[in-house]
Amino acid sequence: MIVATFRLSLDYVARLRNTAIDQAHLIGPGGLLLTVVGCAAAVAAAAWLVRRFSTYASGSGVPEVEIALTGELPPAPLRRILLIKFVGGILSIGAGAALGPEGPGVQMGAVGARLLATTFRRSWPDVQALVAAGAGAGIAVAFNAPIAGAVFVLEEFSRRVDVRFAIAGLGASSTAILISRMLLGDAPDLHVVVAGHVASTTGVLPYAAAAAWPLYLALGALAGAAAALYNRLIIGALDLASALDKWPIELKAAIVGAIIGLVGWFAPDLIGDGNNLSQRVLESAAVVGGLPLAFAVRFGLGAASYAARTPGGLFAPLLALGAVLGSLLGSSFQAAFPALAIEPQAFAVVGMAAFFTGVVRAPVTGIVLVIEMTAAFTTLLPMLVACFMALLVTNLFGNPAIYDSLRARLVKELNSAEQRAAGLSRGPS
Repeated sequence: MIVATFRLSLDYVARLRNTAIDQAHLIGPGGLLLTVVGCAAAVAAAAWLVRRFSTYASGSGVPEVEIALTGELPPAPLRRILLIKFVGGILSIGAGAALGPEGPGVQMGAVGARLLATTFRRSWPDVQALVAAGAGAGIAVAFNAPIAGAVFVLEEFSRRVDVRFAIAGLGASSTAILISRMLLGDAPDLHVVVAGHVASTTGVLPYAAAAAWPLYLALGALAGAAAALYNRLIIGALDLASALDKWPIELKAAIVGAIIGLVGWFAPDLIGDGNNLSQRVLESAAVVGGLPLAFAVRFGLGAASYAARTPGGLFAPLLALGAVLGSLLGSSFQAAFPALAIEPQAFAVVGMAAFFTGVVRAPVTGIVLVIEMTAAFTTLLPMLVACFMALLVTNLFGNPAIYDSLRARLVKELNSAEQRAAGLSRGPS
C-alpha cells in the first residue's frame, strides 16, 4: 500500500511537472527561469529534509538496508525515515531528478518490515529475513515485478540460497503485488511495440536467430564497458560533492536541480525516472539520431542526481540507459545486417538487462526484472548471452558492483561520524 501510493503520487506529480513546463513555454524566457528555480527549490527541499530529519533516508536505500542486516547501522527513528523517504522522493523525483522509485520503495519496505518485527518482538534472524523481504517487496511494487523482488532478496541481500530469506521474500513480494495491483493494475510497466503490435499481448518479438548471437555478445561487451564507466562516474560525483564540504548540502542539491530544470525545459522526456524514455524507445518513437545525445545527457544526469543525496534509486535510470544503448546498437546492426531481420526493440530489451547486470552485478534479478516489466519472453536467451558478457567485461575491468562501493562508502562515513562524536564527548585535552 505504501509503495503503490508512492508510485501513484509520483505519476501525479510528474504530470503536474510536464504541464507546468508546457505552460512555462508560453511565457518565454521568464518561463525558463521559473522552471529552473522551481526544480532547484524542490531538490534543495528534499536535501534539507534528509539533512534535518534523517540522513539515512538519502540515496537508494539498498546500502542502508544491507548494513542494517549486519547490525552495523546505528538505531534510527524508523517512522521518521519512512516519512522523509516518501516526501523527499516525491520532491526530488517529482522535480525531474534522474532517480528511480525503487530506492524509496526498498527502504520504505524494509522500514515497514522492521516496525512489524519490532511490534511482534521477533528474534534477530526473523528480523533480518523480514527486513530483506520488505525491501524486496518494495522493488516488486516499484516495477510490478514480484519475482524480481524475491530474487533480489537472495541475490543481493542474502548472497546465498537461504530458506528463511526465500520464504519471507516470496511471501512478501507476492502479497505486495496482490495489494498493489488493486491500485496500479495488472499490465506490465513497459510495452514493446513492433509494427503497431504490443509484444506483451501478441508476442511479436521474434526469437533471435543463431547468427545474431555474436551481435548480442557485442551489446553485452559495450554495456559492460559503459556500466563500469557509469559506476566510476557515480562514485566520482559523490567524491566531488564530499570535497565541497564547505558548501551547504541544500546549495549543492539546488545546483543539481537547476541543471535538471534546464534539461527539462529543452527535453522533458530526458528528466525523471526514465520510464517515459524507455517506453518511447520500446515503441520506436525515439528518433535514432537523437539517441546518442539522450544517452549522454542521461548518463551525466543520473550521476549528478545521485550526488545530490536526495531519496531516489538507481534501477529505473539504469534500465533507461540500457534501453537507449541497446536500441542505438540494434538500429546500427539492422542497417548493417538486413538479412538477419533484426528488431531494434529486441536489442533495447536486452540492453536493459545487460546494463543493469554490469552496474549492479545481479544478472538473475536483471533478467527477471526486464522480462516481467516488458513480457518480452522471446529475448531470454539473448539476455543470457549479453548479461554473461557484461558481467565478464566489468570484472575484467576490476570494477566493483555499485552497491558494494556505496556500502563501503557508507560504512566509512558512519565510522567517521562516530569518531567525531567520540572526540566531541572527550572534549579538548
